[in-house]
Amino acid sequence: MSLFLCPLCGRTLSGNGRGLRCPGGHCFDRAREGYVHLLPANQKHSKAPGDDKGMVAARRAFLDRGWYQPLAETLGGLAVELTGPAPVVLDAGCGEGYYTAYVRDALLAAGKAPRSAGIDISKFSLQKAAKRYSGIEFAVASAYRLPVADGAVDLLLNVFSPLAINEFYRVLKPGGCYLYVVPAAMHLWELKQVLYERPYPNEEKESPYEGFVYDRIVPVEYSIHLPSQADIQALFGMTPYVWKTPRAGKERLAALPELDCQVAFHIHVFKKES
Repeated sequence: MSLFLCPLCGRTLSGNGRGLRCPGGHCFDRAREGYVHLLPANQKHSKAPGDDKGMVAARRAFLDRGWYQPLAETLGGLAVELTGPAPVVLDAGCGEGYYTAYVRDALLAAGKAPRSAGIDISKFSLQKAAKRYSGIEFAVASAYRLPVADGAVDLLLNVFSPLAINEFYRVLKPGGCYLYVVPAAMHLWELKQVLYERPYPNEEKESPYEGFVYDRIVPVEYSIHLPSQADIQALFGMTPYVWKTPRAGKERLAALPELDCQVAFHIHVFKKES
């Protein structure tokens, strides 16, 4: 039985390695990489929504170098702390699955029996995720219409992804936890100084949401040294800056042999009211 529901009628999906099917007769083939496509055509705003191949490849190259491992480790530690022996974990906006898998592995290492799933609107991200990480359900789907039952999830991850707070509230169990990762004020400040004439810090704020209790904010802040143009371009290529940087900024970045840069995240921890 799948954690996912049919996006057309909302009924339970089940199946095998070839695909999923609901009692209403709706079928969803499994891609050769292992994910299923649960985003109806009328919910797509473009032919290939979400991150494109270039951004996905850049993120995979950057994350594989371990630059954001401290964030993954912190998320894993929080997951172990905040869940019971057999948690259902959903990564809403999972990208290529790096944090999804890290949290799953941390739970397994702690002796727990997690059931993990990830959704993303980008099929290119899911191709990478499902091909690399077995034992996790992956589906192309929208965070704003999660194909998941009410109250089915113990822990929801949202790492630099769209905030769909009403859907997150719906799918979380009472007492379930929501980890919301956002960039802190000085995240990638040195990169922004190269790209823009007048960079500005990211806004930091606490945003309480109805139905949730604000548990804490966990900072993850450190510096990284990128020793090559390949590493610099991988970082740049996975950020939104790649779409909105003027030509002069890109040229300045391309001229750098190396880069020292601040990394700063805030993990907002929420618990759904019981």
